[in-house]
Amino acid sequence: MTDTRPTLYLSRLLPDPIMAIVRERFRLVQEPLDALPTPSALRDGLCHADAAIVTLGDRIDAETIHAADRLKLLANYAVGYNNIDLAAARQRGLIVTNTPDVLTDATADLTWALILATARRIVEGDVLVRSGQWTGWSPTQLLGAEVSGKTLGIIGMGRIGQAVAQRAMGFRMAVRYHARHEMAASSLSSGWESRSLQDLLGEADIVTIHVPLTPSTRHLIGTRELAWMKPTAFLINTARGPIADEGALVEALRRGTIAGAGLDVYEQEPVVHPALSQLKQVVLLPHLGSATLHARVQMGLVCLKNIHAVLEGLPAPNRVQA
Repeated sequence: MTDTRPTLYLSRLLPDPIMAIVRERFRLVQEPLDALPTPSALRDGLCHADAAIVTLGDRIDAETIHAADRLKLLANYAVGYNNIDLAAARQRGLIVTNTPDVLTDATADLTWALILATARRIVEGDVLVRSGQWTGWSPTQLLGAEVSGKTLGIIGMGRIGQAVAQRAMGFRMAVRYHARHEMAASSLSSGWESRSLQDLLGEADIVTIHVPLTPSTRHLIGTRELAWMKPTAFLINTARGPIADEGALVEALRRGTIAGAGLDVYEQEPVVHPALSQLKQVVLLPHLGSATLHARVQMGLVCLKNIHAVLEGLPAPNRVQA
């Protein structure tokens, strides 16, 4: 009996609930692995599929897009889509979709985990206890910074930035934000105020990044911007690594230009600037922003919803417009 199901390429293994749906509804080009495919394997898979689910680690260039002439849809398993050449996709007529909304809370929660871990030196404390060198409570041991009542600076006030700001209310924080467009007063909570980037960096005790990676935001935070920050301030990045110049950040941390940093993303993932791991005032995570089972399953369901619509000849609900 002929299998008439559409052919799907998965560049990575997805959570079990999504894999169960995928195996029922599609023919897979090949069984996905829990590792990035090589560029040649990625291209070959895309060339043999009607639709594909790809991840932020998959670099999909113009040559690959034009070679995959059978492909109708690239469903990016992420909100950001800087890994895909959108101009080439538009020229080729290839639909690209993303997964907004469903990972907002997970990423905002992780942002706050990094804020607290960095300010209160949580990782250093864990290492001390596990090492067996802790000798008991001390009045001067691992003194950190308080978060409550301080000023939070948010760069980028989209869904995730606003979710981070909402959580700040529980810490009685003043929120200052910098965005391409000032928000309407009706959508602002009390205490949220717009600032220029320089003013925000100079005023905030904690600065957290929530803009997409674009040519205009690459190295948005560099040597000059870090010098605008308070020496007691912390920088948090759960957006995209290249938004902050890692080399400049290392120097700022070494010189005490800022007090610390919490990073979930890096310029050359999975490679991390070697000096960062040597700095105790930095908390480093392996890109866990959306890493809850609920969020990752919902991301998969959004991808499948878009694929189903396009293969049925309907508009994609989450088409990326560029």
